[in-house]
Amino acid sequence: MQIRFFTIPITSVNDYNDELNTFLRSNKVVEIEKQLIQTPNGVYWCIYISYILTNIPEYATKERIDYMKVLEPEVFARFSKLREIRKKIAFDDSVSAYVVFTDAELAEMAKLPELTINKLKSIKGVGDKKTDKYGATIIKIFNAEMNETSGKPDPTDILF
Repeated sequence: MQIRFFTIPITSVNDYNDELNTFLRSNKVVEIEKQLIQTPNGVYWCIYISYILTNIPEYATKERIDYMKVLEPEVFARFSKLREIRKKIAFDDSVSAYVVFTDAELAEMAKLPELTINKLKSIKGVGDKKTDKYGATIIKIFNAEMNETSGKPDPTDILF
C-alpha cells in the first residue's frame, strides 16, 4: 500500500482540482483523511490518501461502442429515450447513471418489443436488485413517454 499527501492552500483549491482528481481516478483508494490546518503561513487543506497502485488502462483502452452504428435507427431512438430516463432516475437517486443501468443493458432493453420486469431480468447484468430498485420506474416512464410521442393513450390512465 502506498500513501500520498496533498497540501492545498485554501485560497487556491481550484488550482489543485485537476491534479487531485487525476490521481484519484488512476489509483485504487483505500482511505482518505482530510483536515483543515492553520499555520502562520496560511490555511491549508491537508489530505492523506492511502492507495494501491493499479493498472487501470484496461478501462481507458476498452473500446467504446458507438450504439448509433450498431443499433437500428428505431432501436437507437428507444435507446436514447432510455438513456434520458436513466439520467433522470440517477439524478433523483444521487447516483451515477451507470449504477442505474449500463449502456449495454439499455441497448438490450431497447431491442425488446415490450418492457416488463421479467424481460428486464433476462438481460445480462440486470438482476433482482436493479429491477426492484429501478425496474418499475424506468418501465413506467418509458411507456408513458413512448405513448405520448406515438399519440396513443396510456392504458394505465384510462378510468372506468
